[in-house]
Amino acid sequence: MHLLVVEDDQRLRRLLKRLLEEDHHVVEVAADGATAVELATGTSGIDALILDIGLPDVSGLEVARRIRATGADVSILMLTARDTVGDRVRGLDAGADDYLVKPFAFEELSARLRALSRRGAAGARRAEPKLIAGSIELDETARRVTVGGDPIDLSPREFALLECLLRHAGQTLSRDQLLDQAWPFSVSVTPNAVDAYVHYLRTKLGSASGQLETVRGIGYRLAHG
Repeated sequence: MHLLVVEDDQRLRRLLKRLLEEDHHVVEVAADGATAVELATGTSGIDALILDIGLPDVSGLEVARRIRATGADVSILMLTARDTVGDRVRGLDAGADDYLVKPFAFEELSARLRALSRRGAAGARRAEPKLIAGSIELDETARRVTVGGDPIDLSPREFALLECLLRHAGQTLSRDQLLDQAWPFSVSVTPNAVDAYVHYLRTKLGSASGQLETVRGIGYRLAHG
């Protein structure tokens, strides 16, 4: 992968660059948020960011928001010394795909990067700005969902779940597959969470709720409509 390490601690920045290059990644580095946004949204071909939350100019949360606002096709793994539920939620809602608390083992960082890479390949993350099935339309760039032209309000997790189902419209996905693609790697949830969020989605989809089908004993499928 082509990685960008955004870390203001010079010692840690150099260490991560060396270890990641030994792990066969191409690695760029940045010490501040402005440089990070420029590199991540430019023509450098960055696949993923390893993004520290505590930066000298702007926070990593703001960096993630700015990158997501551009629609740049890049995964974000956020690093932080804070480990409360509120901190994790803010990071994920800002646009992070995963969350790793300092101090961490390099083996775990490497494993999470592999998981992000698999998800990108399997889900073709952000490959198309709009996904359509029947009366359901999801505009990923605008983070907007409509049913029959009428907008519906989804939480970030509901949005991610619907996006995954739309990308695989007509295909049956197991609960484990949905967890792998629609939930961040760092969030501990059970397959029952999928059932709960499918229920929430059906309620909000209204007239299009019938498109979200239960495949008994396996999982769920979004019909083309």
